[in-house]
Amino acid sequence: MANTTTTTQSTVSPQGPSRPQSEAKVDYATLVGIGGAFLTILIAMFLGGSAGSFFNLPSILIVIGGTFLVTTTSFTFDEIVRSQKTMVKAAIYHSEMPSNAAMQVLFLADQARRNSILSLQKHLADIKNSAFLHRATGMLVDGITPEQLEAVLEQQVQAILTRHQRAASILRRAGEVAPAMGLIGTLVGLVQMLSNLEDPSTIGPSMAVALLTTFYGAILSNMVFNPLAAKLERISQVEATVNQIYAIGICSIGRQENPRRLEIMMNTILPPDQRVNYFD
Repeated sequence: MANTTTTTQSTVSPQGPSRPQSEAKVDYATLVGIGGAFLTILIAMFLGGSAGSFFNLPSILIVIGGTFLVTTTSFTFDEIVRSQKTMVKAAIYHSEMPSNAAMQVLFLADQARRNSILSLQKHLADIKNSAFLHRATGMLVDGITPEQLEAVLEQQVQAILTRHQRAASILRRAGEVAPAMGLIGTLVGLVQMLSNLEDPSTIGPSMAVALLTTFYGAILSNMVFNPLAAKLERISQVEATVNQIYAIGICSIGRQENPRRLEIMMNTILPPDQRVNYFD
């Protein structure tokens, strides 16, 4: 019976173990981390008794608007728009575990050995949530040679990695720009204050702009952009490993190699604590 050293589960059927299900799901660590950090600051504001004083529209316009526009200047508008989906994925979901990906590939290899490569056609609907694996298996069933398939999948792995790296670089750039925009807002507020010292009523609003822009810039940089960039870089590394496992596995199936040999190959890629044992 198939089993792994992780929590991946499968059941036994007359045709062998069933396909392990995808493990990609909501990443509560990101939501709790960022949400909890903002909640902590809000509680501190309310405990101070003057939460309203932390809201200043000109400061928000300078930091948020300026950060977006300057970041767009560093890239292109199309790149930023295309990266939004990847950024949201980093904030909400975590990628599949490499060990589970290996089990899925070994299941398909076992099915191809028992029946035929064409028999994998009936499993395409079951793996539609794993876009890369679904696409690779579809090409294999369509009769693409292992050499052509390997070249195409390598290009796709690199394209996905490049897309994630671009999204992470956008977040890193925004994390650099936000504090700078906060500093610019601070200078704007100080200039306004110093140019109107004869009118005491303008000192308070000018100081609010000066201080709150720095506050907003620090929050966006250290609590949003930089943490999300680090998470996206981590997800990118994990997903690259998962896609590499898929590519190696599907190409091995196309070459009609022994699935047990494929299992050995998978375990050379996986970390020691995630190595799998599909075959008894």
